Amino acid sequence: MSTDTDPDRTADAERPPATPSTPLNRIEDHAVIGDTSTAALVGRDGTIDWACLPRFDSTATFASLLGTEDHGHWTLRPTDPKATAHRKYHGDTLVLSTVWTTADGVVEVTEFMPVGAHRPSIVRRVRGLSGTVEVQQTLRIRFDYALALPWVRQIGGDEDPALLATAGPGSVIVRGPRFRASDHRHTATATIHDGDVLDTVLTWYPSHREPPAPVDVDAELHRTVGWWTDWMATARTEGRYADAARRSLLLLRAMTHGETGGVVAAVTTSLPEDPGGERNWDYRYVWLRDASLALASLIAHGYRDEAAHWRGWLLRAIAGDPADVQIMYGIAGERELPERELPHLPGYAGSTPVRVGNGAYTQYQGDVFGEVLAALHDARELGVEENADSWALQRALLGYVEEHWQEPDNGIWEMRGPRRHFTHSRAMIWAAFDRGVAAVEEFGLEGPVDRWRTLRDQVRAEIEEHGWNAARGSYRQHYDTDEVDASLLVLPQIGYVSAHDARMAGTVAAIEQDLSTGSDGLVLRYRTSSGFDGLTGAEHPFLACSFWLVEQYAASGRIDDAERLMDVLVGYANDVGMLSEEVDVTTGHHVGNTPQVLSHLTLVSASDAIARARGASTGHRTRLPVHDGGTRSWTGEGERAGGPA
Repeated sequence: MSTDTDPDRTADAERPPATPSTPLNRIEDHAVIGDTSTAALVGRDGTIDWACLPRFDSTATFASLLGTEDHGHWTLRPTDPKATAHRKYHGDTLVLSTVWTTADGVVEVTEFMPVGAHRPSIVRRVRGLSGTVEVQQTLRIRFDYALALPWVRQIGGDEDPALLATAGPGSVIVRGPRFRASDHRHTATATIHDGDVLDTVLTWYPSHREPPAPVDVDAELHRTVGWWTDWMATARTEGRYADAARRSLLLLRAMTHGETGGVVAAVTTSLPEDPGGERNWDYRYVWLRDASLALASLIAHGYRDEAAHWRGWLLRAIAGDPADVQIMYGIAGERELPERELPHLPGYAGSTPVRVGNGAYTQYQGDVFGEVLAALHDARELGVEENADSWALQRALLGYVEEHWQEPDNGIWEMRGPRRHFTHSRAMIWAAFDRGVAAVEEFGLEGPVDRWRTLRDQVRAEIEEHGWNAARGSYRQHYDTDEVDASLLVLPQIGYVSAHDARMAGTVAAIEQDLSTGSDGLVLRYRTSSGFDGLTGAEHPFLACSFWLVEQYAASGRIDDAERLMDVLVGYANDVGMLSEEVDVTTGHHVGNTPQVLSHLTLVSASDAIARARGASTGHRTRLPVHDGGTRSWTGEGERAGGPA
């Protein structure tokens, strides 16, 4: 057994300083591979520059996405600098295939993370397709966001060489070709002939355990392809944008923790909303808002078992005193998500600070009560069985809303300025009471329906008095401003007002005027120029808001406008169908954390809306209430024009 040690044990004081620079891979250059416990990002140049092991929210083992090569990466590519690459996923899976073409030959690199494995692994297989290609791997293993340099040693013999890296509680073992230590990194070079297969497997495990057994790559590849294919076989997607919707549903599943059911908002932290600015947040947590949309999407597309699993996470996370309900939780329902900065990382394209944790978990956002109760009502409608405990918890939430519904909040966008009465939040409070009424009237559940009905009507009256800007003919962002907000596009989706109502037409016109970024029709969340969100800098169009606008266009009969905007939005997806949070319409570059669950969830909803408007949908329609004063009737989501709100 070899026991060669590694120069990466150099003390921190001897390490070269990190300096911000233009990233080797831009945000849109990445593809994601994952095992439903965590994920890794693979750049177009063959570099894995982000991976947190063993869980989405664990510390990063490869973090060069937020710094330099010294902060950890794993590159695999031909040595020919003129090599070209074409990549795609293998069917409806997260198994990534990249074909590299050089002057002397062609190789295929297959990359995946085995689903359901005992320990998380990253598998990279090189297969010769023609000619001869020299490939090189460069490996810089780091732990704890590159704060901990591991002790690396060679183990095994010539037939089974491996690298073993350990620092604190974590270890990784890398099996495959023999790597050589050089200049704070390990490299391995191999010549691949037609028909050759070279496997390299990195596996994480707790450092107090023995290294796990080698991965059977053939068996795990077959099993993983089958797992993803079988899961996607259930999906019901229709219409012109069905393929984009299918890829979005797959990405939703990839970011749903297989054991707990928690859906992370993205797999990354601190990818900037304003490159070079301070709007850098950690999205590796579970937002109740995303929970609600995820539940609705899963139900609407045939995933009843997954919806029940997800509902279980939701009910566990919010169990207890309703006063303690948070806007977000950890993957297993953890409540403490303290925010801190990592000053040793220079950030993506020099964007600092790099943050882990998210201080917004302490905020009060009244809209989450409506989103949770609306999602659980959707589950009831689709046959997800209610039980005494789950309804008791929902009654407790409604009881809390009864006592606190008049309080201002931080709003859907987690404003770090003073609390306000945001119109969107008030409408979601309305939705909370509305779904309580529906639970009693339509499902025979027990509750003070008369009180909930009265409170629902009081909230509506307040919104119409203070949230409506009669001079402009639109709803307003909050009660103390004449500004609009893209979150107002959600009002028809929750049944507060018909998509055809003149009030929504006026609101859409105001949003188009104030928040549109140009001829492409994409919209901002709100205007940051007022500075009331408590942050400096600006941001780019928020993709979820633009998908909401697509849905509004489709539901109100502006189908051509819906498809025109949808074509623009889908066109911003990268070559493997991924979207981040925002997009720079000037350059086309992705902005913000990626892949962004909210972007993909709203893409699915927009696709469904267009399919319904075109009469292409034969699947489930979520029923939404359309109100006229105190009366309440139900229509299909594609038929919201049935009478004024």
